[in-house]
Amino acid sequence: MSEYVDYKVKDGIATLTMNDGKANAFGVDMTSALSEGLDRAAAEAEVVVIKGKPGLFCAGFDLKVINGPAEGVRAMVEAGAELLMKAYMHPQPLVMGCTGHAVAAGALLLCTADYRIGISGDFKIGLNETSIGLGLPTFGIELARDRLDNRQLNNATMGARLYPPATAAEVGYLDEAVPPGAFEDAIAAKAEYLKTLDRAAYTQVKQRLRNAREALIRSRIQPELDAR
Repeated sequence: MSEYVDYKVKDGIATLTMNDGKANAFGVDMTSALSEGLDRAAAEAEVVVIKGKPGLFCAGFDLKVINGPAEGVRAMVEAGAELLMKAYMHPQPLVMGCTGHAVAAGALLLCTADYRIGISGDFKIGLNETSIGLGLPTFGIELARDRLDNRQLNNATMGARLYPPATAAEVGYLDEAVPPGAFEDAIAAKAEYLKTLDRAAYTQVKQRLRNAREALIRSRIQPELDAR
């Protein structure tokens, strides 16, 4: 599909694999490629799977852009926020296959999915923004609030804690962490199960669960960008 995201459809399951040859950073090009893939999947598939490359899911927003001119930062963050909302409200079942490290916006992308499966191993998952001098925007805080164990929310956000996959499943970034050899089978099994659910009912329930939070997040995106 692009140099950033490989797109395949088989048996009603669209698989989008992020691989920019580097850190799978959330620059404008990567977010655009993922957004286009979600739109394409909505027309061509029943279930969507997003994966990273071996050892790395996504390292978050591109720090070279973050530390650059303000207009570049604004464009990147706005594109990232729009992608996260598109994934969060995507009408089809959305599964994330966390292939390794998932930090900052990568961890937020996990929070948008309906089900998250990670590979066990020496990987770090979480929101490290306050450890590198960055604040979390409302879209990050609210996605974390929706999916993480409330008892761990302060540690995971203000405390910038990073977790190995097994602990990330307990905290709420993942639904399960499996050995490397079981990863692809676990994703396939979950996708096949989700195909059996009624699409209209599934979409309706997702919207009713998430509409209020989406509205809150969208009400803050532009004001926070303007205040940067």
